[in-house]
Amino acid sequence: MNRRDHLKIIAATLGTTLTNIKSWSNTAKPDWKLAIGLNGFASSSSKYGMTFPIWEVLDFARGEGFDGVELVQGWPAGNYPNPEEQGRIDAIKHFYDAYKIQIFSVQTGADGAFAPDLEARKDWLREFEHQARFARSVGAECIGTWPGGGLRGQTIDHAIEHLVDSFRKAGDIAGALGLQAAFEIEPPFVFNTEDHLIRILDGVDHPHFKTIYDPSHFDLMNGSTGKPHEMLNRVGVKNIGYVHFTDADGTLREGETSKHLPCGDGHVDIEASLRALAEGGFEGWIMMDEWQVPDPYDACRKGKQCVEAFLS
Repeated sequence: MNRRDHLKIIAATLGTTLTNIKSWSNTAKPDWKLAIGLNGFASSSSKYGMTFPIWEVLDFARGEGFDGVELVQGWPAGNYPNPEEQGRIDAIKHFYDAYKIQIFSVQTGADGAFAPDLEARKDWLREFEHQARFARSVGAECIGTWPGGGLRGQTIDHAIEHLVDSFRKAGDIAGALGLQAAFEIEPPFVFNTEDHLIRILDGVDHPHFKTIYDPSHFDLMNGSTGKPHEMLNRVGVKNIGYVHFTDADGTLREGETSKHLPCGDGHVDIEASLRALAEGGFEGWIMMDEWQVPDPYDACRKGKQCVEAFLS
């Protein structure tokens, strides 16, 4: 995309914002910090055979003025260290500190959180605690988790009961470490509706365990209308731990998950989502989610430009 096209996106976003400025002009400017997600670079690397050296990614993040990064398990090299591997933990923190980029969150799985077997759920909690301790050790403020996996012979109601119990205990762990935990459900998961999301949130009811706002997933769960902010308002901004920011076109990418697109390339009412977050009092991290986008650098730039245009 050339400079003229970038300016068109900014101008369009600014124009929409200015026409509605009176409705929130008396609200303090939201305290948002912007980040990139390593999940996007990892997924684009595996899907399109591209190479993204981690030092190049962090140099890009620093140069573009991002505040932080969310780690993903297994990329660029190896899984998260165990809590007792202090040497590895220190090396990771020093590496990111050298680029003046904060590790704001780490991504974790949660299939064990709703396993039918109690011992399997206990194993998940122990692993969650290990990963939360790692997150805290490298300076993170958040920890994200994704309850993928099958029902394994149980009903959806029993699975939600098990998930709620595990997440409530995980909230205690996160709270003790000073972390904000947040989960995300996606259309291909067994938990894949607005009702499921609200039932989980209401059941957990924990200040240190909230959900992640991802417009692409909320859009599909809201009928692929391009208005995920409608579902966001029903769920409640107070229940958002942090944001995975992306545009979308209301479809799945090859059946895997909601198609993520750079800001301005889809049908989502981006300004309405940002307005809902601002008016709802959201403060914290907005991560550019470039999942399986062919050019994650471009997606990060466009997302940051849209947020900054709104804030300006």
